[in-house]
Amino acid sequence: MSLILELAQALQSSAPGVALAESAYAFPLIEAIHLIGLSVSVGLIFLIDLRLVGVILKKVPIPDLLHQLRGLVIGGFVVIFISGFLLFWSEAATVIVSPAFPVKFLFIAIAGVNALYFELRLARQPPVLENHAVLPANIRYAGLASLFSWGAVIIAGRLIPYLP
Repeated sequence: MSLILELAQALQSSAPGVALAESAYAFPLIEAIHLIGLSVSVGLIFLIDLRLVGVILKKVPIPDLLHQLRGLVIGGFVVIFISGFLLFWSEAATVIVSPAFPVKFLFIAIAGVNALYFELRLARQPPVLENHAVLPANIRYAGLASLFSWGAVIIAGRLIPYLP
């Protein structure tokens, strides 16, 4: 047995891990909170991405949209992180062997790098700041990459319990 699997088994077998897994209410409640956080954060990111691609909200300035939604997106991610850790704690040895588990985290990393690149470089370009209805290709591609990456995170996350 690998060290990672042993650590995951120890985490899952701990008193809090067993309590979470065996609770009739805790696990479903935490999972619901996880999905609500996901809906808020990724749903709002999809709105931003669709604006970047030029599908919706063409007259809304991107800096205004980002300013209005950033706190909610970050708050949703805090909820996702905490609830996701609790879910992992209760079934670590089970999910760690799923091939979808590392794929999910690979796409989270890709989406994170894309978001950082957008925030630190692309969001400061004149077409974004000047509210062009149609944005340059590199900005539209960043929106498409985000849509694809977060979609892949969701798909991989949903596949975890179904792939042994």
